[in-house]
Amino acid sequence: MATLGIIGGSGLGQALGAEGGEPVTVSTPFGEHSGPIVRTRWAHTNIVLLNRHGSGHTLGPSAVNYRANIYALKALGCTHVIASGAVGSLREELAPRHLVVPDQIIDKTHRRRGTFFEQYLAAHVELASPFCPVLRKHLLDCGDAVDTSVHDGGTYVCMEGPAFSTRAESEMHRQWGGDLIGMTLMPEAKLAREAEIAYAAVCLVSDYDCWRPAPGDLDRHELLKEIIGHLSAATANALALIKTAVERFERIAEKPSPAHSALELAIWSDRASIPPAARDHYGPLVSKYL
Repeated sequence: MATLGIIGGSGLGQALGAEGGEPVTVSTPFGEHSGPIVRTRWAHTNIVLLNRHGSGHTLGPSAVNYRANIYALKALGCTHVIASGAVGSLREELAPRHLVVPDQIIDKTHRRRGTFFEQYLAAHVELASPFCPVLRKHLLDCGDAVDTSVHDGGTYVCMEGPAFSTRAESEMHRQWGGDLIGMTLMPEAKLAREAEIAYAAVCLVSDYDCWRPAPGDLDRHELLKEIIGHLSAATANALALIKTAVERFERIAEKPSPAHSALELAIWSDRASIPPAARDHYGPLVSKYL
């Protein structure tokens, strides 16, 4: 049976709390996940909710234990994940308060553990299309539920942070073909692929990145107030989109995703050379192959 995980980011994590859900904690070989995970049912679908940044947003993007988070979702039976997060826009047409369902990522992170498979075996998943096409289409098909523009596709540049870009970096990201700038979808998307979870994202545009200077007559406090207002509106839009995607999830729940067999050809190690400890260590990640 399909189970849908929902990962919240800035402004969205707390809003996705479900009344009557069951808080659960999962022991993982990669340490503790970000915080209590809520398991519930919503619109006849098994749902697992995870606040990426922990209770009270105490974890910065580089401090999030992405491996523990994705492992925990896999252990709880998640077959699909909808992630969300605030982004800056690198394109004029991607305006604040709009939503974007990206189709590509450029990974600029360098301080994060980006794979589960660091011992016992070698695994190389394909990541040419880092987001599940089935789940992406489903999100876009639900765009009729929100009163804002929902953009189909875009390249998300994932920077390390926590500081924002310099203007030179912002211009460089635009020249690379980047459309959005954020700090959280990597290595999350990569790990979801290794875990054979269909993964897609809803990005909430809160402002233009610094390639587009703010009006000169707007002081820093007013600018922050404006950004928070944009984020609040984008959060409401994203909630409406995700809730509709959950309500209609049965339409795609049983459709196969390329992600669901991502490890089938990815384990390059000779099976005879993989020790039994690998199955014990990786558990649900590899159980159907070892």
